[in-house]
Amino acid sequence: MLLAIDIGNTNIVLGGFVGDNLEFVARIATNANKTADEYATKIRSILALHNVDKSSVEGAIISSVVPPLNSVISNAISFVYSVTPIMVGPGIKTGINIQCDNPSSVGADLVCACVAAHHLYGSPSLIVDMGTATKIMVVDKTGTFIGVSIIPGVNIALKALSSGTAQLPQISLEAPKSVIGKNTIDCMKSGIVFGNASLIDGMIDRFCDEMGEELPVYGTGGLAPTILCHCKHNIIIDADMVLKGLNILYKKNI
Repeated sequence: MLLAIDIGNTNIVLGGFVGDNLEFVARIATNANKTADEYATKIRSILALHNVDKSSVEGAIISSVVPPLNSVISNAISFVYSVTPIMVGPGIKTGINIQCDNPSSVGADLVCACVAAHHLYGSPSLIVDMGTATKIMVVDKTGTFIGVSIIPGVNIALKALSSGTAQLPQISLEAPKSVIGKNTIDCMKSGIVFGNASLIDGMIDRFCDEMGEELPVYGTGGLAPTILCHCKHNIIIDADMVLKGLNILYKKNI
């Protein structure tokens, strides 16, 4: 089994691949203060819940946007499973070109999502990744990553709305029955869910206008199923694109 690990600002996502089959997905909260021993214990416990035998893990690969945790998680995996994880970063073989002002600054999660889109679905494409931040990436017809738009994430906006006002409460993230809210909670749900869906629709239009063609759109990330189903554009949701990209990258770099 290959252990694919995506270290995000909010969650660390673990995926187990046997060949191209994603056998399980698990999430643990990101905490930069935890030690390698603490993460080793947590990761081993979570994999045990999914009936993953310690001896079955033959490799690991990590993408991270939290640099302080890179060595911590890598050491935790090495300690438990006796494998040295590959770290996604400059110098890794991706199979796609990166055409940005500073290619080495492109987030590892963005690279993984674009690799998955290119190899699994083909290019050109737009990829909407909805996590702590909402990222909209574009890959051209040659499979080249040519840029991204970064938007404050849905939960960041929701927390700011609640904490920055005196009378607006914290709410669950789900769509109300109508865009026209008639009570405080439904009003907030309308703005967060339908407002973000409309924002993404508008950005897709702008991307396609600038590219000069209608592009297929793929959605990923933990919040994608909640928001993207309310968009007017046809968006194919694959919540595990980053993990699938990690699986592809591992095969290219062993």
